[in-house]
Amino acid sequence: MAAAASRRVRRRARAAPRARSADDWWWDRLAPSGSGYHLLQADSVLLVLSEPGPARPRAQRRAARRAPRQPPPGPRAAAKPKPKARLRPEPAPAPEDGPDAGWGDRIPLEILVQIFRLLVAAEGPMPFLGRAARVCRRWQEAASQPALWHTVTLSPPLASRPANGRVKAEKKLLASLEWLMPSRFSQLQRLTLIHWKSQLVGESCPRLTFLKLSGCHGVTADALVMLAKACCQLHSLDLQHSMVESTAVVSFLEEAGPRMRKLWLTYSSQTTAILGALLGSCCPQLQVLEVSTDLNRNTIPLQLPVEALQKGCPQLQVLRLLNLMWLPKPPGRGTAPGPGFPSLEELCLASSSCNFVSNEVVGRLLHGSPNLRLLDLRGCARITPAGLQDLPCRELEQLHLGLYGTSDRLTLAKEGSPLLTRKWCHTLRELDLSGQGFSEKDLEQALAAFLSTPGGSHPALCSLNLRGTRVTPSTVSSVISSCPGLLYLNLESCRCLPRGLKRAYRGLEEVQWCLEQLLTSPSSS
Repeated sequence: MAAAASRRVRRRARAAPRARSADDWWWDRLAPSGSGYHLLQADSVLLVLSEPGPARPRAQRRAARRAPRQPPPGPRAAAKPKPKARLRPEPAPAPEDGPDAGWGDRIPLEILVQIFRLLVAAEGPMPFLGRAARVCRRWQEAASQPALWHTVTLSPPLASRPANGRVKAEKKLLASLEWLMPSRFSQLQRLTLIHWKSQLVGESCPRLTFLKLSGCHGVTADALVMLAKACCQLHSLDLQHSMVESTAVVSFLEEAGPRMRKLWLTYSSQTTAILGALLGSCCPQLQVLEVSTDLNRNTIPLQLPVEALQKGCPQLQVLRLLNLMWLPKPPGRGTAPGPGFPSLEELCLASSSCNFVSNEVVGRLLHGSPNLRLLDLRGCARITPAGLQDLPCRELEQLHLGLYGTSDRLTLAKEGSPLLTRKWCHTLRELDLSGQGFSEKDLEQALAAFLSTPGGSHPALCSLNLRGTRVTPSTVSSVISSCPGLLYLNLESCRCLPRGLKRAYRGLEEVQWCLEQLLTSPSSS
């Protein structure tokens, strides 16, 4: 009797409606019945989507998952005794629209492509798009959009692999590229090849505009010329840390030179031939030229004639000669000045070691550049404020004159800094005077130019580097007070400042904290 009574109690408990949990209440609160919202729940993600057709309620999905499986038809199923059916509430009928689809199928293709675009911008299309295409058909359709394949970086297998495995991996990579080029690279714009030894990729890329060959060797002149003919929109070439022969590069520039706009080079013994081609006007439309070298490897002096470069590349907007021991050739007697760079906006001659750039060289470079915005002369110890005062540029925004790692034997200028700030105080956004030997009074007069600007407007200065200078607390506090947009202030190794304040300040809060400490410090009074 007791067993029968307990069975009846259990049957009643099963038949009774289950009490609503907090999870169900929250579910109905997010998407009440009839609202037209779909709730898609994963392990750690909850998506609320709106679509015309209502989604299946959560209780129906749970009932469908818990429904007992029917045995397959056959003699075996007939031979087995039928188990007693448990009393369960019958699940509600499914909607007429069909079974509930996965959350991946509910996202429109356009939104999925936009999500993939963000991931591609952060990590690149490979190998992400290849892996995403294996998830489902919708992801494969989104990953195959050529608009996502704008930037591609290709690198062969590592040299540390065994020889047999490396050869197989290279063959597999080339086979994949033969399929990718016609189907994915139709809108490819930027291509980077790292340590590439095989044939060049780009013949099927009509929209290619940027090509980088990093560590590549074995690339022939015929391959580069064929690439220049196939890619009619190619206008940027990056050869930094490249091992391509200079003869092949010169052949490429002779073919694609009239449309070249940007060129990056790493200085070596082979760079002389490439620079000679530039001086011969093979790239008359060149706008960006950067020649750099690794630190402590600039033992070969660079002899680049200024006037010849102005005639060969008259449209230059950016000229960077980084970490080079540049030895400019002096002009001959009675030689007329060069045409200058009328479109130049950025000149960077920064170097970590001693160079031979003087006021006379800078004057020859910039005598016809009224639109200059950035002037970087870090490490150029022979430059003085008096040599920069007569430059024709009036709207300079960034001026870097910091000295880093220079010898103590050099005689630095102790006055003249007011000549710079008075000329460009209304447009300067970044000023770097670190390591300069200007006196306390000279710096006070120079920074006082930011106290009063034309028209009564606030100065545009947002970055000031005074590392290792003789700036005083009163001068620093007046600059901070007059420049409300100052976001970076470097006061490291400033011998005239009190202890605890000789550091770099980043952000508005830290700069204002520095001002409060200077105003309350006993030494400031």
